[in-house]
Amino acid sequence: MKTSALAIRFGIQIGTLLILYFLAVSLIGIQTNPLYSLGNGIIMAIGLYSMLKQHKKEQGENFEYQNSFMTSLFTGGNATLIFVFFFATYVTYINPQFLPEMLTHWSSHYHVGNGAVIGVAAIMGFSTTLVLTLSFMQLFKPSWNLKKNDYTPSAHP
Repeated sequence: MKTSALAIRFGIQIGTLLILYFLAVSLIGIQTNPLYSLGNGIIMAIGLYSMLKQHKKEQGENFEYQNSFMTSLFTGGNATLIFVFFFATYVTYINPQFLPEMLTHWSSHYHVGNGAVIGVAAIMGFSTTLVLTLSFMQLFKPSWNLKKNDYTPSAHP
């Protein structure tokens, strides 16, 4: 499968899971508590890890750090854009009372509008993608460590 197709497929799956998680938390009535956004990070982590695992399996010997890194960023970016589009629709049209409810948990002297909160959601998604990609690539990159039998002192001055 082409790298971009893999990133799009997994991005759509992760984005869909993020939306379903948000809706499930909304049904329970705890969506205004920022603590539950940790679930988004867990969903993103599982999705990116799964995508990189599949990517490495498909690439085999041709697995490259740079290509895989970009594929992971693209996947997380797709998922973030899907969720942010949904979130913008949700806070603007579906439940306009969401932001006032959420902001009562924070003491703020500033007027915070939909755009600011949507922007923060996007920044959180992109930064989570970057941090997880950097972390997971350490697990998936090829090792440069020499095997015990490969090193002979006479061959290396």
